[in-house]
Amino acid sequence: MRLYDAHNHFQDERLDAQRESIAAMLPGVGLQRAVVAGSGVEDWEQVATLAAQHAWLLPSFGVHPWYVKEQPQDWLATLEAYLSRFPHAGVGEIGLDRWIENADVDLQVRMMRAQLDLAARDDRPATIHCLRAFGLLDEVLRTNALPARGFLLHSYGGPVEMVEGFAKLGAYFSVSPYFLHERKARQWETFKAVPLDRLLMETDAPDMWPPDELNPRPLRDDAHKPINHPANIDLMYRELATLRGLAVEALAAQVEQNFVALFGVA
Repeated sequence: MRLYDAHNHFQDERLDAQRESIAAMLPGVGLQRAVVAGSGVEDWEQVATLAAQHAWLLPSFGVHPWYVKEQPQDWLATLEAYLSRFPHAGVGEIGLDRWIENADVDLQVRMMRAQLDLAARDDRPATIHCLRAFGLLDEVLRTNALPARGFLLHSYGGPVEMVEGFAKLGAYFSVSPYFLHERKARQWETFKAVPLDRLLMETDAPDMWPPDELNPRPLRDDAHKPINHPANIDLMYRELATLRGLAVEALAAQVEQNFVALFGVA
């Protein structure tokens, strides 16, 4: 099968010691493409370097809402420069997050709007993070320019009731291994309601690892803390196919169409 990871952080330092061996094994699980998302100016060059090294890696550059306060004054000009270097790159990870301590939500909104404007101007796919701010996200999306090709709500954790409205605005929805934990059963059920032509898969590696009993590739960082293996994308296809009552091959074919529609590459 041809598998696609719509969102991970392959540049993350927790993967440094094992990155080369992991990269060598990914084609063996059927991975065709993975969108590797930057989180701020400090890691964009790492994403760019990895994109030059690996043909399967599709870069995305953006400022994550956790790091909006840490960006230099020229962050937007720097972002535009990276996007110019990579004509097929996405914009992200961007978004809104009220979960973090001392969140500057007004700044998050301003920076998200600026980045959405870039995505809309060049019709680039945008990857959006949202925690505890789905009403505000809906307001921003309804009042801002959006890329015609659509945008990704990665690891979608919002209400099932908002799926239809977001989809009408152009949203795709990706599911990550963390939703396989029992405490996330309600959110896992949400993905029964996502239209098939709006479904995507992700690992969010090295974050969002699956529960131990389902994890085919347990992985730990240098501090011996659990992290998610990027090859666990195959787990997501199998589990979501079961949830949706589909043959995994049929789901994979649909996800490939969805990935190409949003990200523009196969």
